[in-house]
Amino acid sequence: MKQGIFAVLGFVVLALLESTGVFAAEKVVPDSRAQVEFSYAPLVQKASPAVVNIYTRKVVRSRAISPLFSDPFFQRFFQGAPGFSGSRKKIQNSLGSGVLVSAEGLIVTNNHVIEGADEIRVVLTDRREFEAQIVGTDERTDLALLQVESKGEALPFLPLSDSDELEVGDLVLAIGNPFGVGQTVTSGIVSALARTQVGVSDLASFIQTDAAINPGNSGGALIGMDARLVGINTAIFSKSGGSQGIGFAIPSNMVRAVVAGTVKDGRLVRAWFGAWGQAVTPDIAQALDMDKPTGVLIKKVHPGGPADLAGIRAGDVIIQIKKAIVDDPKALTYRIATMPLGGKASLTVLQDGKEKTLTLKLMAPPEVPVRDLKKLSGQHPLSGVVVANMSPALADEVGIDSFEDGVYILRMEGRDFASRLGLKPGDRITTINNQVIKNTSGLEAVMAKRVDSWAIGIKRGGKVMKLVIDR
Repeated sequence: MKQGIFAVLGFVVLALLESTGVFAAEKVVPDSRAQVEFSYAPLVQKASPAVVNIYTRKVVRSRAISPLFSDPFFQRFFQGAPGFSGSRKKIQNSLGSGVLVSAEGLIVTNNHVIEGADEIRVVLTDRREFEAQIVGTDERTDLALLQVESKGEALPFLPLSDSDELEVGDLVLAIGNPFGVGQTVTSGIVSALARTQVGVSDLASFIQTDAAINPGNSGGALIGMDARLVGINTAIFSKSGGSQGIGFAIPSNMVRAVVAGTVKDGRLVRAWFGAWGQAVTPDIAQALDMDKPTGVLIKKVHPGGPADLAGIRAGDVIIQIKKAIVDDPKALTYRIATMPLGGKASLTVLQDGKEKTLTLKLMAPPEVPVRDLKKLSGQHPLSGVVVANMSPALADEVGIDSFEDGVYILRMEGRDFASRLGLKPGDRITTINNQVIKNTSGLEAVMAKRVDSWAIGIKRGGKVMKLVIDR
């Protein structure tokens, strides 16, 4: 009999039976201290100095009296009354975690940890404190980059692993500052990969883990058994606010892409695919005579974009990019976004019933036409609305997958009438009083006219609406 012994935490022996070729598990009593000892301490000692606590302060101004006085109706009657114009400052403190990724003091954390902060303080495990400056933020991935000045001293940092090498079942450690109690380490396994339907950010393919993650862990490190960074802990699935054994981390390959793209020229530029589609359903798979429902069915290709130049057409199915299977549009977008500009990627495509390999050039999205950002003002329904000419570059920034040329609403500022009408960021303004709107300058000129009523054409998610407002 040929025997092979594999110790799993010192308790399980697997014997390979020569006669059957089947593994059988046998429990044995440990006969040495080495067989019962198992510790993550060496990994923690190596990795924990690079995980920092982040404390933020934000000054919030609020009226010292009833919020009713913020209503324009009451302002007409109480303007100038004692205490009406008074306000008070309130300091909001929050905490989170971060990871040093370079000896020069570059820190990666979650965007939601530092969003809106007036002051950011970083504390290392040896209790040294630094004021941090924001290098860049990316709402679409919920990542932010901070810089601390170490005065030439090399700081401890975590090298980035290749998150594509992770497998379900791999052991991982989560390091962070949950509930502000101080640096804490929890262990678990990778319980799932490529989670794209979490809803935390629109450009992610999360690592799912059962390592305990709680409020305050956001921005902290998820490390593998080589003490390298495999992900940034970001969110939990919880009905109580505490860990329920389902946590999500942004893969290190996305972290690497954001760091490289932001540090290079001070702003983040991602590779652009230039095509949009939908996940292949069982019905679609049957219609296309596919063995199983997998891939992305292309519905629209941007003329002159990378997908168009690669030979991709509407009706094609993207099955694989490099060695990674893609099951839905978010997975495809994630894969493209983690690849460096200027390179190439091989795509496995089902085209005309046959599998083909096409080469995609990784190009930056062009800003054509120029966005020509404008904030509308005046006595009209769109006062306070910020609009722009849409382009592939702007669409990538704001997270619009498929778009048409034209004028889009980016945001509403102040006490705007537009939001009360139901208008939303991402809406395309198609017509004003039956006049076609082609660009922001044309919209601004039309809105400057005095008319008795406004008929505003809006396109949202493929649906066309019309709002009529009397002056």
